[in-house]
Amino acid sequence: MAAVSVLIGTVTAVAIHSSLVTRLDGEVRSISNLGPYEPRNRPPGALQAGFPQPGSPPTFRAAGSIFSDQRQGAPLSAAALNTLQHVPTDGRARNVEVPGVGTYRVVATIGPITLTDGSTSVGMVVGGLPLTEVNATMRNLITWELMLTAFGVVIAGAAGSVLVRRQLRPLREVAATAHTAARLPLAKGDVVEIARVPSDISESGTEVGDVGSALNTLLDHVETSLAVRHRSEQQVRQFVADASHELRTPLTTIAGYAELAQAHPEDKPAVEVAWTKVRDESARMTRLVEDLLLLARLDAGRPLQRESVDLSALLVEAVSDARVVDPDRKWTLTSESDDPVLVLGDDQRLHQVVTNLLSNATRYTPEGSNVTVRVRRDGFDVHDDGPGFPPDLASRAFERFVRGDEARNRAGGTGLGLSLVHAIVTAHGGTVTLASAPGSTTIAVRLPT
Repeated sequence: MAAVSVLIGTVTAVAIHSSLVTRLDGEVRSISNLGPYEPRNRPPGALQAGFPQPGSPPTFRAAGSIFSDQRQGAPLSAAALNTLQHVPTDGRARNVEVPGVGTYRVVATIGPITLTDGSTSVGMVVGGLPLTEVNATMRNLITWELMLTAFGVVIAGAAGSVLVRRQLRPLREVAATAHTAARLPLAKGDVVEIARVPSDISESGTEVGDVGSALNTLLDHVETSLAVRHRSEQQVRQFVADASHELRTPLTTIAGYAELAQAHPEDKPAVEVAWTKVRDESARMTRLVEDLLLLARLDAGRPLQRESVDLSALLVEAVSDARVVDPDRKWTLTSESDDPVLVLGDDQRLHQVVTNLLSNATRYTPEGSNVTVRVRRDGFDVHDDGPGFPPDLASRAFERFVRGDEARNRAGGTGLGLSLVHAIVTAHGGTVTLASAPGSTTIAVRLPT
């Protein structure tokens, strides 16, 4: 506002000054055409002077006057005449500081001059008008321009400040929300609810609304990430507690039977029973530790072998073994295609996946149940008509040490079977899903072919 006002004022002042000076120059030229002794009308303040040229009459001498009215004029001083005599006679108007008089706009020409006795002669004629009115007009113009510019800048600044503050007021609420979130204890502990920017501010379509919406999106992401982190920490704590419990049970059993054998070395039947239990519990603890190590390696992203595996042959072998080991259930194997299904993966780990799923079907279904394995073009399904998973357990079936009861005695399992299945299949780039209802449970495994 200030820059534009100054620019406009400057251009206006220059234009008006040029117009006033141009008009004044016309009046000065009309005066310079009058001889200093010609009785014609002259504006007040007009200046006229004449200077002799070589060959002029003796009666023609340098003279000049400043006219206060149309006819009467005061003579110019010798210093003023000396200054005017040195004005170039090119007919151009110029500013001259006349001693004792002031600044004048003057024009000097060579032309005829009427003398006091009525005769004419040729000489230097100077005519001029004062710049007093022009300067006064310009001073008034500049003064008003400065006053109006200052007034306009103040008004524009005040109005702009009010409007900007009003429009940016919601940003203070956005900043307050950000500061509130920054002060929350997010480094540890349970996730607290983070305040959001109000909906009336975070509507997209305006700059402030876009900022509020972006901040809400960021806070949503932070809250979700903190929830995932907290859940992961809880799972780690639960995993450590469950692993400790599972290892403590066989260790306690081993210690108890070892003390029994040591206390009664002469009782051979008791010693044999004790060492048998020690071997069984040692094997159980070994399997548990191996499963934990495998899960740890898979969590760390350790690569598995990548080779072509005949999934059809692997399932045929596994179902055949299950039929021999568990003849009390009806085992069925079907296939979508007569061609072998080849997948890319680790044969040993995929065999472990199939074995764990079939073992679960044996362990958690009553005798006489039907277990069906369906070979798909991109994996396989294991279906049984047993009682199914409890509703509260189905969503957590692939978590570690998840059990259906609180007594931790689910048919002798450790709670790592399905978590191993999920970890191995995921490491192969596949997926495993569970659909369970009373009388129908299906675990679907999909692998890259």
